[in-house]
Amino acid sequence: MIDKKLMSILACPVCHEKVSADENEQFLVCVSCGRAYPVKNGIPVMLADQAILKDDRKS
Repeated sequence: MIDKKLMSILACPVCHEKVSADENEQFLVCVSCGRAYPVKNGIPVMLADQAILKDDRKS
């Protein structure tokens, strides 16, 4: 589980909006632009070049 305090300070590095965890906590998803940032071993990888665009994600 991702720490709530950490979640409160994380933001999308591209558009600077808030992110929220997906239901499996495998990605943090930007509430504005929809980019999804992977969570590896419980650590969010908040790098723009590691983001998956909304259109590229599998349903």
